[in-house]
Amino acid sequence: MASDLARALAAAVRGEVRFDTAERAVYGQDASNYRQVPRGVVKPVDREDVREAVRVCREFGVPVVARGAGTSIGGQAIGPGAVVLDFRRHLGRVLEVDPERRTARVEPGTVLDELQRAARPFGLRFGPDPSTHSRCTIGGMVGNDACGSHSPAWGRTSDNLHGLDLLLSDGTELSVTGPLPPAERAALAAAPGRIGRLHRELQALAADNLALLRRAMPVLPRRGSGYPLDALLPERGYDLVRAVTGTEGTCALLLGATVRLVPEPAARALVVAGYPDETAAADAVPALLPLAPLTCEGMAADLVAALLAAGPRPPVLDRLPDGACWLFLETGGATPAEAADRARQLADAVRRERAATVALVTDPGEQRALWAIREAGAGIVTRLPPGPDGRPGGAAWPGWEDSAVPVEQLGSYLRQLRALLGRHGLRGVPYGHFGEGCVHLRLDFPLRERPEAFREFLWEAADLVVAHGGSLSGEHGDGQARAELLPRMFPPEVIGLFARFKRIWDPAGLLNPGLLVDPRPLDADLRFPGRELPLTLAYPEDGGSLLSAVHRCVGVGKCVDTTTGVMCPSYMVTGEERHSTRGRARLLGEMLRGELVVDGWRSPEVREALDLCLGCKGCASDCPVHVDMATYRSEFLYHHYRFRPRPAAHLSFGWLPLWLRLAHLAPRAADAALRGRFSAPVLKRLGGIDPRRALPALPERRFSAWFRGHRAAHPVAADAPAVLLWPDSMSELLDPAPARAAVLVLERLGFRVVLPSGPVCCGLTLIASGQLGLARRVVALSLRNLGELPPGLPVVGLEPSCTATVRADWARLLPDSAPGLPSRIRTLAEFLDERAVELPELAGPAMTQVHCHQHAVLGTGADRRVTARLGLDNRQLDAGCCGLAGAFGFERGHWEVSVAAAERALLPAVRAAAPGTLLLADGLSCRTQLNQLEPGARPLHLAEVLLRAFEQAGPGEGHSPG
Repeated sequence: MASDLARALAAAVRGEVRFDTAERAVYGQDASNYRQVPRGVVKPVDREDVREAVRVCREFGVPVVARGAGTSIGGQAIGPGAVVLDFRRHLGRVLEVDPERRTARVEPGTVLDELQRAARPFGLRFGPDPSTHSRCTIGGMVGNDACGSHSPAWGRTSDNLHGLDLLLSDGTELSVTGPLPPAERAALAAAPGRIGRLHRELQALAADNLALLRRAMPVLPRRGSGYPLDALLPERGYDLVRAVTGTEGTCALLLGATVRLVPEPAARALVVAGYPDETAAADAVPALLPLAPLTCEGMAADLVAALLAAGPRPPVLDRLPDGACWLFLETGGATPAEAADRARQLADAVRRERAATVALVTDPGEQRALWAIREAGAGIVTRLPPGPDGRPGGAAWPGWEDSAVPVEQLGSYLRQLRALLGRHGLRGVPYGHFGEGCVHLRLDFPLRERPEAFREFLWEAADLVVAHGGSLSGEHGDGQARAELLPRMFPPEVIGLFARFKRIWDPAGLLNPGLLVDPRPLDADLRFPGRELPLTLAYPEDGGSLLSAVHRCVGVGKCVDTTTGVMCPSYMVTGEERHSTRGRARLLGEMLRGELVVDGWRSPEVREALDLCLGCKGCASDCPVHVDMATYRSEFLYHHYRFRPRPAAHLSFGWLPLWLRLAHLAPRAADAALRGRFSAPVLKRLGGIDPRRALPALPERRFSAWFRGHRAAHPVAADAPAVLLWPDSMSELLDPAPARAAVLVLERLGFRVVLPSGPVCCGLTLIASGQLGLARRVVALSLRNLGELPPGLPVVGLEPSCTATVRADWARLLPDSAPGLPSRIRTLAEFLDERAVELPELAGPAMTQVHCHQHAVLGTGADRRVTARLGLDNRQLDAGCCGLAGAFGFERGHWEVSVAAAERALLPAVRAAAPGTLLLADGLSCRTQLNQLEPGARPLHLAEVLLRAFEQAGPGEGHSPG
């Protein structure tokens, strides 16, 4: 049947129709705990495609699931055996912005940030702003009635909709709007055919149950559970927009929406109020709300602890006042002074509470940095910090993720919720929208070891929130996670009305079945089972388990945000879910599960998805849960090609340091062969290299040979402070100019440069191609040639990828090797910055292409400070990976993706640079890509820029450290 359905869909729609194993695997999960493999995926290009896809599925009796960004936490964007309609892929246009009416017309796959960008020139915005605003779609927000931090001021999605264009499962189309007068309601009920019958049945549902709907539907600003049937009441004006919003795709498909826009405050200020604990903060909220803050967000100290456990300490944390829980209270105004005046009023109100502290933040950069911590909460708290008793933190999962109670009950609810967690032996980090009583909470459920504990806790938690007059869900909807619990919140008569409501809209039950009506069990379909396979690399953060490592991905989807630089370069080019970090993680998870992807390490689906992984490590830093796909890729490639022939590029580039050393036995002859009219194409073909790539030129002298001659001619005082320069294979054998410049700069500053006693190599080319056994031997040889480092001898690396490999990857490859070296090696900028050396002035404009490994592992703070001390007006590009990524851009089959990655942001920025702008690029890959694709760019390593500064300053500049 699947093949017949696929053929019928392919004949009917113009968009992509995918029924292959890889596509079904990556669309089988969202941001929930669940896995439900679809029958196939359709990516419609227009409304007609949606109509045709639904028609074909109806004829085959196959359910349909609408999907936006796939960030649903309750399991609303997946469905077993369904056809998933991916609206985000092609249906994401903002069709019109009407500034006079303050409305916008959008397609269902429009990303929220795209709508905000379209509205911003008119001083307008869409009010709701969930933390996933950079990737969530308007269709998904309508499905879950999304809110965000500014809902105290601007409401939730249902408060900001003017009209919806809907498609029913039987092919009927209709447009619905908000509250209607009685005459218009009567006219709708009198309409002929299916549309008139639908209105008559909906109006009858309300008329037959007026008292029940008025009594049994809790009145809360954050009621996200069940169907909003009270929107059908006469006093609510038979508001079909509200009645459909939040129905989780179970009643109708969204073809388009007309949304209301609100004025964007020209200026904002932020009051951060500190309290002794979260219940004290919650108890303070009711007294602050009458001052009408734009936000009232709660964030406790354990969220900050989770942030610090995940990475370096952001300096902006110094702006938090004393306390163990903080409220973020934002104000707006037409001018900064007006926003600050309102903030001072709020701050004065906070100070009336004796135990409270307060900080007023008016700097926009600091405000953004503080909000970034709050917005990252959904990812940060998926890994808990160590407990007060020293117990290690573990993974935390959704399930009781966004319960909500009346604001007046929030303090009591939090106290009793903490007690409930203690009784069940669970840990979590509560935070959320305290101004509307909504609490986000991920918990360390033992979902693999004891899944029944999940059900036991949720049952009691549901009773607790209902006892406080609250809702199981405050904004994310019920999905599979909570729909089974709805009878704890609503009486049986209301549960029956939910089923009646669903049948009116979708009599055949084809739209997202198994959620709010006749729900699947909340502890079924869990995504966590899988095999533990023998591994080659160490995974200390994940208990030595690749299964635990890939389940770090919780699907929050930051990797499908295409507006920022580093993560994920190939996805930004192809737009294919399987090429996103989370798509690859899901394929690896399916490989370990062994049911859908059945070939294990030999899986062609996993190999294809990882083939376009550039190994940039952007995910290791930018993913909120630090999924390290480059490491998983190396592990997979090792097992996939073990005892099998490898691609030619693995041998040509994986063994590149060896080939270069051999070439240097006769460098002129080797360079002639690399550049020869007839020999170069043959070498490319043999080496698996794209014919459009130019092979790099070979220098006549190795760096170490130059260094010996230089030292003989320019001896350095024996008592000068020594620094070991790490002569990586590329600096030694392929591009020695940065290493030569570094020697001259360090000597100018009074240091004595020393080299290892023999050749050293970080092993990156072998690690990247999965040749891990050889990589171990290369690293072990390097350690022998390095010898015993004298105490305190600093080590400087010049190539960011090699420096990052030593610092981060050696511990995974050889856990017991040279424990001191990874912590001792520094970039040139870090070395100079730590020693606060005096640098000459080199004023002028500059821009820096940051190597992706440096961004991910090493950081760029020292580079910023060093270039500032040089007097450069330097801009670090948010361009992400240059697209070359070592071997990637040279390999046959990667040319188009490599060039497209460079053209996305890097090359346009370089072409637009003002004349005379210095272009810094410490990575050899970055410089090579720029030289080949934009020959006039002339990128320089920081060492070369520093040498230029010294040469321009004259012989007297520079500060000796002695």
